[in-house]
Amino acid sequence: MEPEIIFLGTAGDAILAGKQDRATGGIILKTAGLQFHIDPGPGALTMAKALNVNIRENIAVFVTSSNWIQSNDVNAVITAMTYDGMDKTGVLITNKTSFNGTGNNDSIITKKTKRLVEKAICFESEAKIGINDVEVNTLYARHGKERPIGLKFKTPEFVLTYTGVSELNNLVMDAHKGSKILIINCKNPKGIEERGYMNSEDVIELLKKIKPKLAIITGFGIKMIQADPLYEAREIQHASKVQVIAARDGLSINPISYSATLRQKTLSLYK
Repeated sequence: MEPEIIFLGTAGDAILAGKQDRATGGIILKTAGLQFHIDPGPGALTMAKALNVNIRENIAVFVTSSNWIQSNDVNAVITAMTYDGMDKTGVLITNKTSFNGTGNNDSIITKKTKRLVEKAICFESEAKIGINDVEVNTLYARHGKERPIGLKFKTPEFVLTYTGVSELNNLVMDAHKGSKILIINCKNPKGIEERGYMNSEDVIELLKKIKPKLAIITGFGIKMIQADPLYEAREIQHASKVQVIAARDGLSINPISYSATLRQKTLSLYK
């Protein structure tokens, strides 16, 4: 299994996600012979099929926020990867809100789903777990009243972090120190501020602090699409002096060479 980052979706707000103008299937990370699925939102199984990703190869599923864009299809993905529990395998890692629910809201994760995997655990912020040769750290993130999490993957070949849905503050910046590849949910373009989310100016500040080798922006809102993520990525790169890629649905990136290609969708999902 070659190292690879595959974007099964890049939508970050209800307008794009609701129309599926941008998909919401999450992110696949392949490394050290393992396959991780991050934030399987609506259409995760369909996008995986279209991009020739075998969900059965997932060794771990991560849900960083209870927002439906990040979590909606987690139960379906785990049911598919375990054959509805006939092959009890894998790990589920979520933030506390997704796992336990809050107030009058039920848990996103069903009780049955928690029983289908070998281990189902939740974290509020900083924690560490080893999965074979990969060390996974959950990171501090900030988004309203919810306590989402970011992720850090320390592999034998690279260190990758993912902000999850978060606004920017000093604690968030400190959490991503040492990252060589940084995936950032950047909902809005320059000049559009929204509590709980990052915009292009926040990304510039973050990259100047962390100085990764590569940054990838995703999780776009409608205003970012209108401004053109490619243009925003170029402006961020110019200001930060860090290589920046604007993700597209189906984008595949080699985390060793940083080369990017667009996976060809299959012509029929039901062949």
